[in-house]
Amino acid sequence: MRPWLPAAAAALGGWLATDALLRLSHLPLSPGFSLAVLLGGAWWLRRPRRTPAARDTDVAGWLERLEQLQTQFGRLEEEPAPQRAEQLAGLRAELGRGGLLLALVGTSPPPAELQPVLVEALRGSEPLLLHWAHPLPAWSAAWRWPEPFEACDGLLHHLRTPLSAADLRWLEALPAGQPAWLLVQTSQAGPALEALALEVRSQLGPGLAQQLLFWNGEPEALAVSLAPLAAQLASGAPGLRQARQLRRLEQLHASWQGDLERLRRQHFLPLQRRTQWLVAAGVVAAPLPSLDLLVLAAANGLMLKEMARLWDCPWNLEQLQAAAAELARASLALGVVEWSSQALAALVKWHGATWLVGSALQALSAAYLTRVVAAAMADMLALSVGVPEPDLEAIKRQAPLLVARAAEAEKLDWSAFLDQGRQWLGAQAGDGVAAIGA
Repeated sequence: MRPWLPAAAAALGGWLATDALLRLSHLPLSPGFSLAVLLGGAWWLRRPRRTPAARDTDVAGWLERLEQLQTQFGRLEEEPAPQRAEQLAGLRAELGRGGLLLALVGTSPPPAELQPVLVEALRGSEPLLLHWAHPLPAWSAAWRWPEPFEACDGLLHHLRTPLSAADLRWLEALPAGQPAWLLVQTSQAGPALEALALEVRSQLGPGLAQQLLFWNGEPEALAVSLAPLAAQLASGAPGLRQARQLRRLEQLHASWQGDLERLRRQHFLPLQRRTQWLVAAGVVAAPLPSLDLLVLAAANGLMLKEMARLWDCPWNLEQLQAAAAELARASLALGVVEWSSQALAALVKWHGATWLVGSALQALSAAYLTRVVAAAMADMLALSVGVPEPDLEAIKRQAPLLVARAAEAEKLDWSAFLDQGRQWLGAQAGDGVAAIGA
């Protein structure tokens, strides 16, 4: 087979689908224009890939990305949330903080009277502020470090042997990239201390196992025990500050990304419902059963532009359609249509669902397929945020998993889908307008 034939066939199929949809929706566009656009999409499928440029990861780059997220929130929210502006302003102020901020933490910290001794032991050329924290709880529902600790340049975690389950759990919950040193208080010395060190290291990850500082509990021995840490702070203060700045920026960015994704999904669900019933209407109106999937593909294409706007995706329509086509093919291969058709047929056989007559079965199966493909496409766009163009080979590899997850999620909402379908068919019978989900 010649290498251009698959792309040309895809373009011709897309033209037929677009032509069918234009006739159904009475849009003032010519099928010839659609053919030209889809032939351009065929060229795109065959052209060499361009490797995306690496994104900056410095302070200015993270601030720029946070400002971009603020802009995206502004497009989707009716009223901007004031706390985001406050969070960003507070973080900007934190970025300009000089010196070092350390916190002494632990489930059973040493007496507070030792604070001056500890500060003196760590004193160096860099200004140092030490936060002597309240004891960490022995149990927590979330095991999440409070936000003030995340703003520290480092943590000095005081431990007593044997290590408790709570100590280990708090160490596991340390924020990613948070520098921490472990001040282990013990009366052991000599060979017994070496054996204890091996035992403690065996309970820790490889990173923390290298951060042990042993102390016998006597105030006059504290400076000797903390000497390695004092040397690290003296030589590595600029690096600790920069790491803290980048870590805090990344944390806020991740938090905002999660909030933005939830907001996008809120806008996506009505779009998904509208499109699935547009597809169902196309299946009912199509004079030939062979046009069913073509109408389905074209209707999905109409949804892609709005989804690209929601996810701030720079891909053009042809790129979006190519990605959606991979998901649709994976859906068919995984039997999404067969499953929905069998489930609908079972309703007729076992529950006497007389409203499922004629083309209703095909229409609802097509609507359900649209629902699954749209959900998988939403997941894919969420994973592709910031990617300038799609990698179809990667999408092809990811498509089965994305579709399988979307199909399982939609199965949980099957009864709600059937209720919507019954309402939609009733509206079709009454006035012929597919308005459900608008």
